[in-house]
Amino acid sequence: MPPQQAQQPDPQGYGFPPHQPQQPAQQGYPAPQPPQAHWQQSGPGQGPGAPLGYTAAVELSSERLIRAKQKPKPTRSGFRFGGKAAEADRQRKLELIRTPVMSCYRIAVISLKGGVGKTTTTTALGATLATERQDKILAIDANPDAGTLGRRVRRETGATIRDLVQAIPYLNSYMDIRRFTSQAPSGLEIIANDVDPAVSTTFNDEDYRRVIDTLGRQYPIILTDSGTGLLYSAMRGVLDLADQLIIISTPSVDGASSASTTLDWLSAHGYADLVSRSITVISGVRETAKMIKVEDIVQHFETRCRGVVVVPFDEHLAAGAEVDLDLMRPKTREAYFNLSALVAEDFTRAQQQAAQAHWGAPQAHQPPQAQPQQPGPYQQPPAQTPQGPSPYGQQPYPQPGQPWQPQQQPGPYQAPPRDPRLG
Repeated sequence: MPPQQAQQPDPQGYGFPPHQPQQPAQQGYPAPQPPQAHWQQSGPGQGPGAPLGYTAAVELSSERLIRAKQKPKPTRSGFRFGGKAAEADRQRKLELIRTPVMSCYRIAVISLKGGVGKTTTTTALGATLATERQDKILAIDANPDAGTLGRRVRRETGATIRDLVQAIPYLNSYMDIRRFTSQAPSGLEIIANDVDPAVSTTFNDEDYRRVIDTLGRQYPIILTDSGTGLLYSAMRGVLDLADQLIIISTPSVDGASSASTTLDWLSAHGYADLVSRSITVISGVRETAKMIKVEDIVQHFETRCRGVVVVPFDEHLAAGAEVDLDLMRPKTREAYFNLSALVAEDFTRAQQQAAQAHWGAPQAHQPPQAQPQQPGPYQQPPAQTPQGPSPYGQQPYPQPGQPWQPQQQPGPYQAPPRDPRLG
């Protein structure tokens, strides 16, 4: 019996690094154990130990509530329209989407108004990027008001972002982090938030920055599904760390007004540069496009943002279930493909900015320091000539002054034979 009792907690499941033998249990692991127990010991959706909302996620799953719908047969053309010109344009966008990302690129999806398709956009955009890039793409639920990002993929763990924060000291590899994520068929991974608002609000600005610092070492692209407000604690970190901002609107009067007000607030609070590089997504969460002049909304946001993408109404997305790219209408999937390409246009700028921040400052000071030291080589050639291969020995030092060094080299070599003759 004792061996069996020791084997019961042995399957780690999802939660914390399997390095218990390496560290004493008293130093670090008692802190992560409570969240581990609340999703493992009771089983999925069973008993009082299950986390709030996990039972609903299991029993009210997409497989149970959504009527079976046959996926369209894959075709070579996919969602492409037109002839050779359209195919060439699609290939150009695909190359943009597949641009290598050397440092973590962070995308923030925000809106002042709820129910506008913010979570849907986060999931569909992340799934498209994961499918086309074949890369590790992560979406984080930073909504303090019981976010629903965890409902858009099949849950593989009951762990939440609060559990991840507690385990940060023990996350040393991608597989350690993978224990906290659920992965969609597209390859997109998500980290869910607590559905209990009293718990989710404890995820603050400092926690978000620590999470991004840890996850950014393993994921080249991270999307953040933020809350509906702009003043909650984690939102400052979301905006400060974002490389790309996506504003969600709807083809409605109040939706467009709220999105424009969001841009006004951001510009007035020091994020004007982020606003100028932002993208507006007009998400057709309801079939109201016939009543609204969508082209006027597009024209308004084109003057304020870097780009605008209109996503048409789609029954699959309106169901609020797990997002499956194959079940979208061709025009809807094409819209998210175009959104991915528009986001990817900023990859190069972000990489250059990151490189300048890392290397630019030291290099900017090197030329002024090197120029005053250039007169030094006038004394260095005589000391280096006895060493033998003077052309190769001198090149590493005077690279900034290569034009004048060959002219000075003959002088020192001719001077020694002339001095004995004159003497």
